Amino acid sequence: MFSERAKLIGESPTLAIDKKAKELINKGEKVINFGVGEPDFDTPEYIKEAAINALKQGKTKYTPVGGISELREKIAEYVTKRTGLKYEEKEVVVTCGAKHGLYNIFQILLNPGDEVLIPVPYWVSYVEQVKLAGGIPVFVPTEENFKLRPDKLKDFFTPKTKAIILNSPSNPTGVVYSFAELKKIGQVIKNTDIYVIADEIYERIYFNAKPESFVTANPELKEKTFIVNGFSKSHSMTGWRLGYVATASNYASKLIELQSHQTSNPTSFAQWGALAALNAEDEKVEQMVKEFKKRRDYVLARLQELNLKVIKPEGAFYIFPQIDQYFGKKHLGRMINSSTDFAQIMLEYYMVAMVPGIAFGDDRFVRLSYALSLEDIKEGLDRLAKFLTNLE
Repeated sequence: MFSERAKLIGESPTLAIDKKAKELINKGEKVINFGVGEPDFDTPEYIKEAAINALKQGKTKYTPVGGISELREKIAEYVTKRTGLKYEEKEVVVTCGAKHGLYNIFQILLNPGDEVLIPVPYWVSYVEQVKLAGGIPVFVPTEENFKLRPDKLKDFFTPKTKAIILNSPSNPTGVVYSFAELKKIGQVIKNTDIYVIADEIYERIYFNAKPESFVTANPELKEKTFIVNGFSKSHSMTGWRLGYVATASNYASKLIELQSHQTSNPTSFAQWGALAALNAEDEKVEQMVKEFKKRRDYVLARLQELNLKVIKPEGAFYIFPQIDQYFGKKHLGRMINSSTDFAQIMLEYYMVAMVPGIAFGDDRFVRLSYALSLEDIKEGLDRLAKFLTNLE
């Protein structure tokens, strides 16, 4: 019935959890949803107004496949300022979300059997997208701080290694690589033919040192690096589906050729909203990040009070507590042997949604998003505390 390609696909665990939580909410249940990776803030009004004005002005037709020139130029300017390296319009492709950009990169890079190095834990869609492009995911363990050891990285290189994915700030852990750490990784890669896919979608959401771009630390690798970013997280524009890829012009051209047969252009009027997002020094972004920091601090303290081992997140809006110490325990006679068991019991009995760590490649953990109100966070963690006291 289905193609072999289609048989490879599994449903996104994060979206599946969110779907189940919303079904319970629609039935009248008070569900605390730590599952979804979506800011709970509205898109700033000036961005919405720009899109509305574009609609009113009739900007509803096809645009160039890679995005309107005004937006591509502005993105190039932004990436140039952020990285310290010169980027031009021809090196930017606007996509239907950062996820779409990642998918297209794998499609133009990978041949059947090519390997992609994926640090564990990882964002759930990397694995599926690599497989859909005919590639082979190669899982690279990280240290206790969830970061790669550069001196161990080369142990995973083979003649088939085509690319490595680096996600900083990270989903699901919130860890941020420093300039020095990125530099060391670059030194291991620089004399190889390996491409770098730098997923930097959370770069505007950080709580201490500003996250560095991979190419800032490794300017000599600019031509082999795909920077993936977008507007979903930084400007709470998840439903707008706008992302971008910044890369060497020959790869950008190939991405546009693929996109021309796939989605054509990103939504026309949404692009004008994104342009407004980049044209403003937006206090809304800073206010959102300050609120995320308050929540991060509260969640971290509460989880530590519950004696859960957790690494302090330095960016994004996730925390990844270790829960395997509860494996082998029972809840109302039901055995807990995995992160899936843990998350299912929390949702079924306590109406708290979280994502099992197995979805990110490590069954010892669960992921909690704190992109929800502090009031809900407090109630959700109270329910978690009650669950833990009911274990036997």
